[in-house]
Amino acid sequence: MKVFDIRKDGLEAIKEHENEEIAITGCLGERYIGCGMKSGIMHIKGTPGNGLAAYLDGGTVYVDGNAQDAAADTMNAGLVAVRGSAGDALAYGMRSGRVYILGDAGYRAGVHMKAYEDNKSILVIGGRSGSFLGEYLAGGIIVVLGLGHDGEDITGYFCGNGMYAGTIYLRTDKTPKNLSDKLIRRNVGEEEKENILKPIIADFASVFSMPVSDCLKGGFIAIEADKTKSYSQLYAAV
Repeated sequence: MKVFDIRKDGLEAIKEHENEEIAITGCLGERYIGCGMKSGIMHIKGTPGNGLAAYLDGGTVYVDGNAQDAAADTMNAGLVAVRGSAGDALAYGMRSGRVYILGDAGYRAGVHMKAYEDNKSILVIGGRSGSFLGEYLAGGIIVVLGLGHDGEDITGYFCGNGMYAGTIYLRTDKTPKNLSDKLIRRNVGEEEKENILKPIIADFASVFSMPVSDCLKGGFIAIEADKTKSYSQLYAAV
């Protein structure tokens, strides 16, 4: 496995080898690492800057550190796994693939995520998220586990605002603040937890080498669009 010091070698040298398995050290705010990768595995140590793995198209990006804003923007396929926290606009417009954040996420995570036939976007946040989680969600699954935040609110304000498809799962019994009356909040039953949530969460736990049982403790609620409301499949306002 080739190892690159990003400050010495630069992004162009990394780009030439990004479809191999490589390691990158010394990251401190460098933008657009891994954009459009189609294959290969990238191990990043440090804090990559904005636009990490934007338009990712099948590659795998591991980050040992935090990620800044707009990570996994409009990604098509692959895996982004951050062993830390992520900034705002995480997985914006994501079309398919998996994004796993061990820590917290900022505002507007999962905005306008999508799904089509077998292509399903999956975003799992191990800690908590900021406001506008899943805004205008158009498909896919968002899971917020709230690890380390027991008893606290694990989303900010306006969770799911404007969503019209997909599901947001929260490991809590607390209804998010300012939840729109165009959305449904329901408790997740054991069958749904076992058949839908557990495979996703087990994969997340495996990536970060942690016990899946810690991530499944307690109950979950689901947030979805209320299909009985007028125009709910097009827009759900506050």
